[in-house]
Amino acid sequence: MVTSEYLRKNSTPATPPTQFGPSRVVGPRRVVGPGLAAKLLLMLGDVFVVSLSFVVALFIKVRFFQDFGNFKPIGFSLASFYCACFAWFLLALLLVSRRYGLYHPFPATTGGHELRLTVQAVLNAGLLLCGGLYMAHWYVASRSLVVLLICTTAIALSIWRTTMRLSRYRHYEKGIDTRNVVILGTNYLSYALGQHISGNYRLGYHFLGYISTPELESDMVISSQVLGSMESMRQLTRMHFIDEVVIAQALPTEQIIELLEEARDLGIDIRAISGMYGDLTANAPIEYLGVYPVASLHRSKSKIFELFFKRAFDILFSIAVLLAVFPIMLLIALAVRFDSNGPIFYVSERIGKRGRVFPCFKFRTMVKDAEKRKKELAALNERDGILFKMTNDPRITRVGRVLRKYSLDELPQLFNILRGEMSLVGPRPPIASEVEKYELEHFRRLEVTPGLTGLWQVQARQDGSFARYIELDTAYVENWSFWLDVKIILRTARVVVGGTGT
Repeated sequence: MVTSEYLRKNSTPATPPTQFGPSRVVGPRRVVGPGLAAKLLLMLGDVFVVSLSFVVALFIKVRFFQDFGNFKPIGFSLASFYCACFAWFLLALLLVSRRYGLYHPFPATTGGHELRLTVQAVLNAGLLLCGGLYMAHWYVASRSLVVLLICTTAIALSIWRTTMRLSRYRHYEKGIDTRNVVILGTNYLSYALGQHISGNYRLGYHFLGYISTPELESDMVISSQVLGSMESMRQLTRMHFIDEVVIAQALPTEQIIELLEEARDLGIDIRAISGMYGDLTANAPIEYLGVYPVASLHRSKSKIFELFFKRAFDILFSIAVLLAVFPIMLLIALAVRFDSNGPIFYVSERIGKRGRVFPCFKFRTMVKDAEKRKKELAALNERDGILFKMTNDPRITRVGRVLRKYSLDELPQLFNILRGEMSLVGPRPPIASEVEKYELEHFRRLEVTPGLTGLWQVQARQDGSFARYIELDTAYVENWSFWLDVKIILRTARVVVGGTGT
């Protein structure tokens, strides 16, 4: 497993290296900058569950209790009446749940406390529904249906939230969807906070270490845990893929303002122990990092909706394409098997998002000992620096040339997309030997999930310049949007049909 520590050890950054401590990056990270979008997604989940509960309540009412009859309240059809009641109940539940903090992007409650708040929110919404029916003088509304709606909603939401929490814990335990956090400060409070975070994976954080300044010198933290100083924040963020900085030791307000300005540029979140910098956090709500109260100083811009649709599109598109081309893949597999000796698939270890290593699948297009012969052909490399390419490469098989021309050798990477290791669009996943030669800013391309196709493939695939390769990948990372992905997919289709692949 290649980690960020391995990459840093074997890289040659353009700026002088700082004192990096041990760091481990595993699994893809959660979307940076949780906020309104994260709350809306949680609310949408509740809307779906409550709607399903309403359908179940209606079914139980019709199946096991007396029918609704022909009652039609003032000016409404029966269906419209009950839909209006449900809408009022749903709105009340969402508002009460929000008031109880059940949609907070940083859940601080325990599982049992969350279930108690969930049931309490449902009961309060039920009371508001009953009050609304009473105030509107709709006394003939089905009392049994109201009771069934409250019961089914309480049970369904409890099961839903428990399932989501357990699933989240399993991901955190494997290092998936965690946030990389560092602590600014080296005093006793900083040390205690670091121990608390690193000792509780259920918080969803991966603790990297501490950041010091000359003003914060202390002997509470051993030197190997200090990543560097505030002056090297940009280098630290790039090399460690930092998501959040927690301030646990007081600094002059001027320095904090400079840190916030840099955080906006780097796209990281800043929080401070509650009580510090009261002027800067006057309107910020109190949050909890485990048992420690904190207040937010800066939240980076969130693209959680776009990333949600990107992942959903990746899954649906890859399944559809796999079903469509499965017969073709079988024919390709047979052709590769009988064309030359060796396995059907070529599996190489690639560096994915945030330094995560994953097996990348392709149809084999070269002879069996292609990697060994690469050193012999190094002098014939037609591209500069890290990338390798040569015209009429003798290692490519006859079938392999056809597969490469139409990019058919990359079809097995659709399985990588389904597994979440790759996306349909993104920077191509590099091999470890390429990443070893990265300079500091080159690590930007590892901040996103690698893709089957990308901006470089459709715009400058024949360009042998490594600088151009990095420039386009960096431009994609900084300007990514769902519609940019759609444009790249359409242009990729033209490249594949035109047979201009290599």
